[in-house]
Amino acid sequence: MTRWVVGVDIGGTNLVVGLVPVDGGPAEGVRSRATQSERGADAAVVDIVRLSEDAIAEVLERHSATRADIAGVGIGCPGPLDLDAGVVIATPNLGWANYPIRKRIADGLNLPASLDNDANCATYGEWWQGAGRGVQNLVGVTLGTGIGGGMIVDGRLVRGASGSAGELGHTTIDFTGRRCACGNYGCLEAYASGPNIAARAREGVAAGYESVLAELVGGDLTLITALTVYEALVLGDKYAHEVMNETAKILGAGIANAVNLLNPEVVVVVGGVTRAGDHLFGPLRSEVRRRAFPSAVEACRIVPGALPETAGVVGAAGIFVAEHLT
Repeated sequence: MTRWVVGVDIGGTNLVVGLVPVDGGPAEGVRSRATQSERGADAAVVDIVRLSEDAIAEVLERHSATRADIAGVGIGCPGPLDLDAGVVIATPNLGWANYPIRKRIADGLNLPASLDNDANCATYGEWWQGAGRGVQNLVGVTLGTGIGGGMIVDGRLVRGASGSAGELGHTTIDFTGRRCACGNYGCLEAYASGPNIAARAREGVAAGYESVLAELVGGDLTLITALTVYEALVLGDKYAHEVMNETAKILGAGIANAVNLLNPEVVVVVGGVTRAGDHLFGPLRSEVRRRAFPSAVEACRIVPGALPETAGVVGAAGIFVAEHLT
């Protein structure tokens, strides 16, 4: 009989849950809802427990299984985190601080739980069941409300001395640059996360660049999002193409640093921005080739994730399996 682990992916925009077989496979019973961070962490836990119980009921019925077949719950959450204590220390994009997320969700579901950084979970999911299967050295990059990163080195997830390894989005690419939500200046995230892609696009339209972007939002530039930029790109908008091309080069500079530092076999990029396809990956790969050591570039594939919407769910469940069941 198959056993299952609940995977929980807490993002700045959405909460996503699903059930993943202990032996690996796609997430089932997947459910999501807006995070609504302004309601606070307690409200998010209530939502997560309800979504998880709904997912559990669906999957158990489909497979004629029982509650005893649910082994536990793996949680992915933005950080920094205290992994030993199971506590969110701070989340720049959610506003939570010193919150015992692991215990609250474990108690709500009456299941044992693991906790890891959300980008680590997405990276682990792509390595375990997605675009990085079979490799020993991988870098994951998650593009969403923020930019996260994760590292698999010699087949092991790297967490570092305090659990914050892999924070690619908070590496500095311009030491006099834009202010980041973390408080630093010039972080990769301050330029190439979803909200900051939108911010750069708004600035250009406000400065007079001709673009269909203003028309798409009825003239209210505050409504421009990264998705709006993508929609304009599909329509052939030249300015949206410039924004995406610049974003790709910025990401390429950040990824080149990771390629030189870790010499991975695969860099997997996860998130909605990857829908831009070759508009993103073409200039991104070119920038990495321009900046990184040729031997490291030759050894590395840069690819989109193979688990859209569920890499974090699958990875959170996989980390629970690795920590509790093997």
